[in-house]
Amino acid sequence: MQDLRISIIQFDQAWENIPANLQYIENLLEGLPETDLILLPEMFHTGFSMNTSLAEDWKENKALRKLQDWSKKHQAAIYTSLMVQEDHQFFNRGVFVEPSSNTSIYDKQRSFGLGGEDKVFTAGTTETIVSYKGWKFNLQICYDLRFPELIRNRNEMSGQAAYDVLLYVANWPNKRILHWSTLLQARAIENQCYSIGANRVGVDGNDIVYSGASAIYDGLGNAVLEMDNQESVLTRTLSYTDIQQLRIQLPFLKDKK
Repeated sequence: MQDLRISIIQFDQAWENIPANLQYIENLLEGLPETDLILLPEMFHTGFSMNTSLAEDWKENKALRKLQDWSKKHQAAIYTSLMVQEDHQFFNRGVFVEPSSNTSIYDKQRSFGLGGEDKVFTAGTTETIVSYKGWKFNLQICYDLRFPELIRNRNEMSGQAAYDVLLYVANWPNKRILHWSTLLQARAIENQCYSIGANRVGVDGNDIVYSGASAIYDGLGNAVLEMDNQESVLTRTLSYTDIQQLRIQLPFLKDKK
């Protein structure tokens, strides 16, 4: 199986300013090296807002079309989330967009009650695992990180793990940034997978401060990438051989009951 190049775009989202965010991301993408998968923070083009007037209908979603255009242009998949409206409900919806325009969705399962998300958005109820370039990705969003029961890895009937990579896109505040880094590392260790988190920096419209700390951890909890509190775009390569060898040498997943 081929290795995989992952690019994280950590930036200061303009509060509830869709045109500004779209243009800014487009500019950042122009300087991106060749990559396989691009991660953008949660609610990529609005910031973590409860203002559902910004939500577009899912069936005619211009933001999704933009993501599909970017994916095709750069020949890389993109994972992020955005607020959408569907069937008279609002969702914080993760979208995994492939260059072919094929799109997999994941609705955030754990609503952030402290921020009032549970009063605005309908929570998802199902896991989404996406196969792409031979790798299997479990899609997650921000607050989901605190709930390990959502994503417990396991061996399938084939003997292979259910997934290889956990993807978290987030607006995780600076005041609890230690939790973010610690939990990302723990999820990698306990699930024998790569755990990746893409967070934002800056200050949002509610005066909440974000300090980035986007990261990639391997199945032993070692840091493949740990970003600071500055805007940046960084790319790292994941080794499929390494994660497979780890599961052979330490066959913990098969012991799960």
